[in-house]
Amino acid sequence: MSAVTGAFIYNEDLVERGYNNRAAVPEHPQFLARYIDMSSAAVAALGPQLDLRYGPGPKQTLDLFAPATRPLGTFVFIHGGYWRSLDKVDFSFVAVPLVERGIAVALLNYDLCPTVTIATIVDQCRHAILWLLHDGPRHGAAVDRVVVGGHSAGGHLAAMLFATDWSSYGLPRPPFAGGLSLSGVHDLEPLVLSTMNADLRLDAAEARGLSPVNHPSMTDAPLFIAVGADETSEFLRQSDLMFDAWPQNRPAGMEAALRIPGRNHFSVVLDHADPASELTRATLRLF
Repeated sequence: MSAVTGAFIYNEDLVERGYNNRAAVPEHPQFLARYIDMSSAAVAALGPQLDLRYGPGPKQTLDLFAPATRPLGTFVFIHGGYWRSLDKVDFSFVAVPLVERGIAVALLNYDLCPTVTIATIVDQCRHAILWLLHDGPRHGAAVDRVVVGGHSAGGHLAAMLFATDWSSYGLPRPPFAGGLSLSGVHDLEPLVLSTMNADLRLDAAEARGLSPVNHPSMTDAPLFIAVGADETSEFLRQSDLMFDAWPQNRPAGMEAALRIPGRNHFSVVLDHADPASELTRATLRLF
């Protein structure tokens, strides 16, 4: 079986090579274990408010890390896992360098496929943002300067929030000062041929409709796009696609999506924990 998306013709073998990150990085269990260890240390050090509920779904909760002083803004981080695995608690380490710089950090959970569809997950993330704008300040978040970001599937979800018409939710303007998509999946059509589609349950039309590259951005806020230089060719292409699709959202001075040297799909997100990394510095610039 094959499919055509844009100028590319896909078959199952190409899709599996391009999107099976665990096969591409055999040592991935070591990285996943490191996420958990670093996140446990972050929770112990920072004492966040855990499992604040923003919706009725079983996993519609968020963790909020607030700085000791009045926050300068709020970074919303959406985890990856191909919309079907992982959890916000695995990524608490993202908060450390930002909280130390006076920025609140909200880590979102969402219900997972196949229990729900990707379309439902997108809608849950929208409602998480609405909850944060309304209820976040009483929990220590700043809502006058919100930056939304995510890794892998979370990068897709962050981009879909940029493509949302927020006026239909009663907001006079999009609520973001900036955004970040790290190793994001921005064109979902190839995934129709993947083995993971048994859980995602996408058909071609749904995949096109849920691909941010097929929608206009509804804001001119900067969207920083980065990917590990050692990721598969498909993830490099996915980042380039998004960068080219929304020229109005390119951060000042950026002529291409950032390729972070020496990083694969699992190691690249750990740069969020390094206050000196280009990823952390770029995130801070969005504030």
